[in-house]
Amino acid sequence: MTTLAAAVGQILAAHGVRHAFGVVGGGNILATAALTAAGVHYTAARHEGGAMAMADACFRATGQVALCTTTHGPGLTNTLTALADAAKSRSGVLLLCGDAPLSGPRPHDVDQSALLATAGARTVRLSGTARVYEETTAALAAARDGHGPVALLLPGDLAHQVAPALSAAPGPPAAGPADTGTGTGTEAGTAAGLEAVLAVLATAHRPLLLAGLGAWRSDAAKVLAQLGERLGALLTTTVMAGGLFGDSPWSLGVCGGLAAPGAAALTRQADVVLAFGASLDTFTLHGGRVLDPAATVIQVERAPGVRAARADLVVRGDAHTVAVRLLEGVERAGRAPSAWRRHSTTALARARRGWAGWDHPDASGAGRIDPRTLTRALAALLPAERTLVLDGGHFIAWPTMYWPAADPAGFVFTGAAFQSIGLGLAGAVGAAVGRPGRLTVLATGDGGTLMGLPELETLIRSGRSALVVVYDDAAYGFEEHMYAPQGADRATTSFADTDFAGVARALGARAHTVRALDALGEVERWLAGGSLGTLLLDCKVVPHVVAPFLADLLRRG
Repeated sequence: MTTLAAAVGQILAAHGVRHAFGVVGGGNILATAALTAAGVHYTAARHEGGAMAMADACFRATGQVALCTTTHGPGLTNTLTALADAAKSRSGVLLLCGDAPLSGPRPHDVDQSALLATAGARTVRLSGTARVYEETTAALAAARDGHGPVALLLPGDLAHQVAPALSAAPGPPAAGPADTGTGTGTEAGTAAGLEAVLAVLATAHRPLLLAGLGAWRSDAAKVLAQLGERLGALLTTTVMAGGLFGDSPWSLGVCGGLAAPGAAALTRQADVVLAFGASLDTFTLHGGRVLDPAATVIQVERAPGVRAARADLVVRGDAHTVAVRLLEGVERAGRAPSAWRRHSTTALARARRGWAGWDHPDASGAGRIDPRTLTRALAALLPAERTLVLDGGHFIAWPTMYWPAADPAGFVFTGAAFQSIGLGLAGAVGAAVGRPGRLTVLATGDGGTLMGLPELETLIRSGRSALVVVYDDAAYGFEEHMYAPQGADRATTSFADTDFAGVARALGARAHTVRALDALGEVERWLAGGSLGTLLLDCKVVPHVVAPFLADLLRRG
């Protein structure tokens, strides 16, 4: 005899779920027991928001759907910030949680379906024992379709009911839940739309291909490189898709406010920009400062109704499919490639050196280290095969500038889509569990670290190898630099110093306080030791060094 709760766990395991992250309670504990009994690797988080961020990061690092599981009520509401970030990132996460009974809500219940819809997630609510197989597999299939997270709700009065034997389960799963606004289309663009794009490309003298995370998820890197070759285009990516073009000699690296000056100068020369799977948000376009205002911008986007303000032309479709059809069209036309590559050899060589080619005055002193000096020195120590996880904050500039990603799966920027902080430590857990063969490197600020501190214990307990670099300026740096000149009270953005190394050691990690470069010998010894585990660096950084992207925003207003 199998209960419905146990059947759900068994079905998910049988259909390929490999990693689950959660906090158990009455609404999900039996389903979680079935998951672990079936061989699913389970990581017990300290907070449900952390569990959701772990599942999101695991998906981003592996490309495989990950499971977050919580109880009902507060178990669900605690996930909402991380869930909203996953939804805006269209991450493949399945949320399995308890829910109010089918017979009616209890005094402590809330309308979970409404909350989930607000956060951008789709919902499948189990309706009874007869359809548990169809509904569970439909929810999992939907989480795999590129639309974003799906919640599978387990009503409290169903959990102990007897479910049909899995051997008697019907064949194909039912259709997934209806799209609630986060879904995407799969059409490959109309013939007229493609012809319009080809007509614009025929006039391009300096074409630029910009690839976003959607291009990576559609496996478009190779065909985009071929299209770029045929057009004579230079290549760039959003921050989230960093490394998509590998070591291509025609790649400028990332686009936006974090681009090195040489790359930014070439980007602004483009007269036609063809963007694949990129939202072209203000971060990517650095508030509209990145591109020549006269440039024609073409956006290839799957999501219906989504159009960037800067886009002059939009083609609906999957990045890979549209790129293939455009390549075919360009080859049919027989037009010679642009000469931009040939004429930009010197400038491109400078651009490809990135920020490493730009010196800075070392502002270290008074027991604090310049974050640029710190990050450049760490760049020489870190292995190429790594997963970089970022929390949010002013500090994000330094690792993004000096630690380029090997590929988009090696870069997990938590909180970016929802502009939140505090998810980095949880994200490091998910990335480390999902990709144990790569060293996980977390870059986080002191504010985000304290906000997500419970999951430092989870990271240490997981036994995975991770380097945690805390950029500790004892402040909410972005807010201080941005708003203090406008009259903000610095007492609301600055704090007393925190001994993060002491906290980490108390939780069982190896830890070291960094005030000067000679302290980085601890990293070399840790890497050489072989046993690894978690090493936390509490880096007391100079607070007055402002990141170039923020300095530019402040300068231009």
